[in-house]
Amino acid sequence: MAKQMTIHLRVWRQAGPEAPGRLVDYTVTEANEHMSFLELLDVLNEQLIGKGQDPVEFDSDCREGICGSCGLMVGGIAHGPQRRTAVCQLHMRSFKDGDTITVEPWRARAFPIIRDLVVDRSAFDRIIVAGGYVSVTTGGAPDANALPIRKHEADEAMDYAACIGCGACVAACPNGSASLFTAAKIAHLELLPQGRVESERRTMAMVDQMAAEGFGDCSNHAECEAVCPKGISVAGIARMRRAYMKGVFAG
Repeated sequence: MAKQMTIHLRVWRQAGPEAPGRLVDYTVTEANEHMSFLELLDVLNEQLIGKGQDPVEFDSDCREGICGSCGLMVGGIAHGPQRRTAVCQLHMRSFKDGDTITVEPWRARAFPIIRDLVVDRSAFDRIIVAGGYVSVTTGGAPDANALPIRKHEADEAMDYAACIGCGACVAACPNGSASLFTAAKIAHLELLPQGRVESERRTMAMVDQMAAEGFGDCSNHAECEAVCPKGISVAGIARMRRAYMKGVFAG
């Protein structure tokens, strides 16, 4: 039988981008240990709607840790206290009955708040548009194994490709840097033959766009890797910097 829990929440409420925001206290008495954190917010919203109050706005989609739509600061930690877990897969068994949990949106200049816990992460989209793709003519699909790829490179490329673009790395970074996200999107292409051709051009375009969006620079705190739900390595940032410098000297 599921253990019933009473959870006290301090939730950031903000009516719009220009409106002042504040933390508002709520109590959910119908929580249980098997709920995900987003299901807890669903229960809270049912309570608020029942009282004729505005529900708390937050982003979610797949709720399976795949899409990257969800993103919350839970108890001051991006995605909450459980490592390598998106907030949609964070369950209430990670907390204790009677806990008080502060819930806030991502905090970064490049992620302006839209309403409550929802932020505008379209800056990530513009970084991808700047160069996160293969544009060289590749012709028809090659036969299987026609392009030999060493296993460790294929594995590393897949590790970087696991990035879901949630923005936790930005929220955790004291500089509000998107370096881990950008590096992951660069590395997973650079490690494969089809993407290697444009490595330097792609890196320069995406890094320059990252700076234009107002993200800060990396200063090697590695908080980004610590909170990343997919465990993306900061080694990708070093790879990105090397490719950028090659592009600078080649130009």
